[in-house]
Amino acid sequence: MKKALFAAAACAVVAVAAPALAGEAFVGVYKHDVTFIGDAVGLGAAGREDGVDVHLGYRTNRIESLRWLGKPQVHAMVSINSENTSNFVAAGFDWRIELGQPGGFYLRPGMGLAYTDGETQLPPANAPNISDEERARRTYLYYHRIDFGSKVLFEPELALGYDINDSWSAELSYTHLSNGQIFHQGKNQGLDDAGVRLVYKF
Repeated sequence: MKKALFAAAACAVVAVAAPALAGEAFVGVYKHDVTFIGDAVGLGAAGREDGVDVHLGYRTNRIESLRWLGKPQVHAMVSINSENTSNFVAAGFDWRIELGQPGGFYLRPGMGLAYTDGETQLPPANAPNISDEERARRTYLYYHRIDFGSKVLFEPELALGYDINDSWSAELSYTHLSNGQIFHQGKNQGLDDAGVRLVYKF
């Protein structure tokens, strides 16, 4: 069921990314649940899950009517994990900031909300009156799955990009998921994805 839902979401994102809507589509390949970035900035990546994530997404053109918000683009994407652990869908705003003349390097910070099919509120392995089999199952989950605490999560991201030509760009990209102790009080094991993506501008 999870695979079917996320496959449907992926198809929806790709369908939305049509030339008639302008904007841009992107595809990325990421290492799932890296720890070096979260450790450096104090975001607390879990470092429990493996695999590769494929991100498929779409961004609108800059929204001129949101001048008070810096004319952001809106992004929507789906992330599918090769080990079928923590997949997610996300949507939010991002801003392209030119580093020098347009057509070269740029930064792209962003912020959104995500929904994951990953684990939340895992049961404790040291609970009394449980069988050895159940204790072993819970211990395995503790060491091999992220406990997000909440299905709904914040999705900050940052990318460094370069315009290859008028149609294509490449980006080094980082995406973080966590509940921020706002959507849930308690467990806040985050997910850090780091990788590269190609962007096609319609």
